Amino acid sequence: MQHNFIKNKDIVLFSFQPWESGIGFNFKEMAFELAKYNRVLFVNRAPDRNSLLRKKNESNQLKKKTELTQIEENLWLYNPDIVMESINWISIDAVYDILNKINNRRLAGAIKRVIKKLSFKDFIFINDNDFYRGLYQKEYLECSHYIFYIRDFLTIQPYFRKHGTRLEEKIIKKADLVVANSAYLANYAAQWNEMTFDIEQGCDLKNYLSTNYPMPDDIATINRPIIGYCGAVTSMRLDISVIEHIAISFPEYSIVFVGPVDKTFEKSKLNNYNNIHFTGLKKLEEIPAYISHFNICMNPQMINPLTVGNYPRKIDEYLVMGKPVVATATLAMEMFRDYVFLCKTKEDYVTQINLILSNEQFLSDHEKERRINFALTHSWENSIGMLGDAYHQVFIENKK
Repeated sequence: MQHNFIKNKDIVLFSFQPWESGIGFNFKEMAFELAKYNRVLFVNRAPDRNSLLRKKNESNQLKKKTELTQIEENLWLYNPDIVMESINWISIDAVYDILNKINNRRLAGAIKRVIKKLSFKDFIFINDNDFYRGLYQKEYLECSHYIFYIRDFLTIQPYFRKHGTRLEEKIIKKADLVVANSAYLANYAAQWNEMTFDIEQGCDLKNYLSTNYPMPDDIATINRPIIGYCGAVTSMRLDISVIEHIAISFPEYSIVFVGPVDKTFEKSKLNNYNNIHFTGLKKLEEIPAYISHFNICMNPQMINPLTVGNYPRKIDEYLVMGKPVVATATLAMEMFRDYVFLCKTKEDYVTQINLILSNEQFLSDHEKERRINFALTHSWENSIGMLGDAYHQVFIENKK
């Protein structure tokens, strides 16, 4: 697919999530992709005062961090040498807004110093979901274009709900362009800004393309077939009743969860079933080996505001290894309909698992290849290309 990539620009990336985050990080992958054609500065998350007080050692680490690091030829990482005031506890909106402006101005001043050092001109500012510290950066930094990237429905979480509901609306209205990683979030943002586009989700799938992964020791002796899940095992996202129903319906099968387990799952009755296995947290490079030895992969999501529009990257990881997948039907999963067995009820899961294992067609090389080819279309190159298409439409075509 041909795209109008953003090229030969200076771009400042700004995120709520820190560069060194150990979990999957869209914006970091986007930074590397954008840096293929542009000069890119990634502004790391500045520490706040409460965090430093809770973690005294972190204040010393802050002093040791190099302020500006060149990651590769066209990509720099900036660690702001400032401390933000912790203000989320303030309940009066007017007081919060005054202090938030001070935080924004302080951060903008630090960013300006680095922009000047790098000789960035007429730069594009892209804000990754930070409707707090990024709310006034359009005015303070005087960027050429301000883009807001929404990739999670954060305002349902208690921390973000307090001020986030009104601030998210403000920042979406203010942005020159809004992009989202799912159709659901694009529709959500479009209620406040008609210049909103779905740029889909990119995935780095190169580590999942091998076919010679050894059998992990902790699943080597369990019964086959294996129905598996990889990712955070959390009650906010996964439906325990569905999992229990699968375990009861297929007592001779093994159900495997690879990932950190929350307290609800630790205390749940799922631990009473001999055919349910929790491996715990694994390194990212270990995950493909587990998936390669699953017979069926699953994503038994709860349907709630957190999951209904969330793009499930794990589905691409399953598909690129050729695996048949059963998953809860959500709006975000509609794009996978022709490649995944979607389920609306716990009974659907049992029906679809039976269908897959009793029909050789769904386990054929042809079907595996079809799944793999589809997953490979969800690349970061394609997502950044769609960002470029949106940019071109809004800032170039509309100006003609």
